[in-house]
Amino acid sequence: MKKICVIMLCVVACLCVDAQKVKELSVLQFNIWQEGTVIPGGFEAIADEIARLEPDFVTLSEVRNYNNTRFCDRITEALHNRGKEYYSFYSDDTGLLSRYPISDSAVVFPLNNDHGSIYRLNAKIDNREFAVYTGHLDYLNDTYYEVRAYDGNTWNKMDAPLTDVAEIHRRNALSQRDEAIDSFIKDAAIQAANGAMIIFGGDFNEPSHLDWIEATRDSADHHGVVIEWENTKKLFDAGYRDSYRVLYPNPVTHPGYTYPGANPARKPESVTWAKESDERDRIDYIFYLPVNGMEPVEAYILGPEESIAYSKEVPSASQDKFITPLGVWPTDHKGVFVRFRYRAE
Repeated sequence: MKKICVIMLCVVACLCVDAQKVKELSVLQFNIWQEGTVIPGGFEAIADEIARLEPDFVTLSEVRNYNNTRFCDRITEALHNRGKEYYSFYSDDTGLLSRYPISDSAVVFPLNNDHGSIYRLNAKIDNREFAVYTGHLDYLNDTYYEVRAYDGNTWNKMDAPLTDVAEIHRRNALSQRDEAIDSFIKDAAIQAANGAMIIFGGDFNEPSHLDWIEATRDSADHHGVVIEWENTKKLFDAGYRDSYRVLYPNPVTHPGYTYPGANPARKPESVTWAKESDERDRIDYIFYLPVNGMEPVEAYILGPEESIAYSKEVPSASQDKFITPLGVWPTDHKGVFVRFRYRAE
């Protein structure tokens, strides 16, 4: 009996040690629509949502630093006033927030004529190093609009949808999204080789190769197109995983649409770029490198459940899980909020 008790105590002790090694963190991808300036009270609403969710890291899109201000300083001050302490650094177009001191930061893909940007921060949680990237990729040569019969540079109505897959790929490659992703993969490989855990959140302005599949060919004005969109596929081939699709692999039941989101403060036709089409798509992501036990355990869409299609608000008919806004919703996108589990050192 003594031997059995000793063995059981040892097993319990080992389980406790293993449990102590398992940690959790959360990440929010948040396109903030020109720093919240489009919606009255938008900036304060951005701070309110971040303060409510308390993500460990926030990846921001559409940081503009209007009127020679520093958005990084304004948002960290606003969060401080709400009792939440965050660290940041000056960036343009994209931004990063961390609940942990930032040991390093870098421009990975510099902004040039509004063709997108990628930044990185480094921070430690306990003894584990993290390299967190934010990306807002080129919005031009947006070929998934051309599938919906809208020009991907002017958003003028086209005579017919573009459905030739080879031509879609050719036109899509004219953007600088692929160059930005190449820059990320190169930089992140160095960080990973040095032992860092990799997280990459962003508004890619491009759909996922996991979403435009045979089962969705007739949804959201795909016009029968089945295509492996280049940049998410490139990340997948480099070993990165799309946290939302890991948890919800079926894009029929969980489309995860992040744009265009309904906004109570705006008329639907003022949000959409393709007024006579259904442009609903998932273009905001949180990718990660699955090492050291890193895996997503929960994922939510942050924002109104309604989206915009054909210039009208349409309710969600999906099984996606939503976090409803507190009040004012500051953006035309929806955020992505993911909780991860990983092994501490």
